[in-house]
Amino acid sequence: MTHDCCARSTTNHIVKFADDTTVVGLIRDNNDMDYREEVKHLVDWCRTNNLTLNVDKTKEIIVDFRRRQPSHTPLLINGTAVERVSSTKFLGVQITDTLTWSLHTGALVKKAQQRMHFLRRMKRAHLPPPILTTFYRGTIESIITNCISVWSGACSASDWKSLQRVVRTAEKIIQTPLPPIQEIAKIRCLTRAQKISRDTSHPHQGLFSLLDSGKRFRSLRSRTSRFCNSFFPQAIRLLNRKK
Repeated sequence: MTHDCCARSTTNHIVKFADDTTVVGLIRDNNDMDYREEVKHLVDWCRTNNLTLNVDKTKEIIVDFRRRQPSHTPLLINGTAVERVSSTKFLGVQITDTLTWSLHTGALVKKAQQRMHFLRRMKRAHLPPPILTTFYRGTIESIITNCISVWSGACSASDWKSLQRVVRTAEKIIQTPLPPIQEIAKIRCLTRAQKISRDTSHPHQGLFSLLDSGKRFRSLRSRTSRFCNSFFPQAIRLLNRKK
């Protein structure tokens, strides 16, 4: 049981999934003491519970948009410096230190194009369009829409173009209209937003607060386009348009 492995500081979060553990820290005024203490506490917890952290597989990624970035002291675990990277994969999603998604969408397109070979072979075998469509949705569309509600809002025009090219290629092979990738993104985002807004146990349900009219949700204030294009502001905009 890992229920007692939780963050001790309000500026930190510990995300656990299967055998992966991620420590997320918010650092203000160049004071990373709470973050480093959190990592030390996690190392001590693992040692107490007869678990070993694999430092070789541990990565650190720093997201810092300040113009003048100070030098960051290496993070040490058991005396070994943790490798600092500019991108890392988290639950199948490629996250970069610039919070852009070209690397992730490029990986999705490459993987989807490899699956397209099997769709062509099925077409040559004269399988009917319904079977080809089912194969496409299960093995190709599922790839390019994986976690799409997370990254779709911040996609660039070139990212969307690359993703939609996969859909158009599949349409030519199947000879059947397929839903555009951006429409799928809107539907997925809206569905996720509706579930969160109704789930009182969700940690971010409080972000979906109704105005006094009871008809529209209160918009989230954002100082940067980066935050404005992220999931929660985008989800609230979609909910308000639907009303």
